[in-house]
Amino acid sequence: MEKETPTKASIVSSLMAVKRRSGKTFSQIAEETGLTNVYVAQLLRHQAQLKPDTVPKLRASLPGFVDSQIQLMMEPPLRSYDPSIIQDPTIYRLNEAVMHFGESIKEIINEDFGDGIMSAIDFFCSVDKVKGVDGKERVVLTFDGKYLPHTEHKVENMVSRPKVPKE
Repeated sequence: MEKETPTKASIVSSLMAVKRRSGKTFSQIAEETGLTNVYVAQLLRHQAQLKPDTVPKLRASLPGFVDSQIQLMMEPPLRSYDPSIIQDPTIYRLNEAVMHFGESIKEIINEDFGDGIMSAIDFFCSVDKVKGVDGKERVVLTFDGKYLPHTEHKVENMVSRPKVPKE
């Protein structure tokens, strides 16, 4: 009998159950592993790949993981999301903030760096809590991405095109 492939939802449910049983927050796990809190959440939501060097730290922080879960987390994940997630108020507001401030952020990136973009691959993200000047709690989101300049598409730089000598 063939073994059934687990769904993404069942994988996430089993990984998050280990976190719940530990009683730890994403930030506590992050501090213990040296990762950002958002990356820890990405690992447990099976949106990021667990690297071999991090395994001992994660096992120490969350000893409830079994070998099969660790092995699964070390496989390249299917990085996806449920389109209905936009209905969650937090996700909706984040999307709204990026859409509202996006053009201005793009202009400043272009002004400060040139024609290019911020990578979402070579990228760090964290969520922090601070007190505002009014004493109320505030959310600080940090997006720390590598700058990637757009390139001019010159045929001479295309390694896939054979160079034909000029006669």
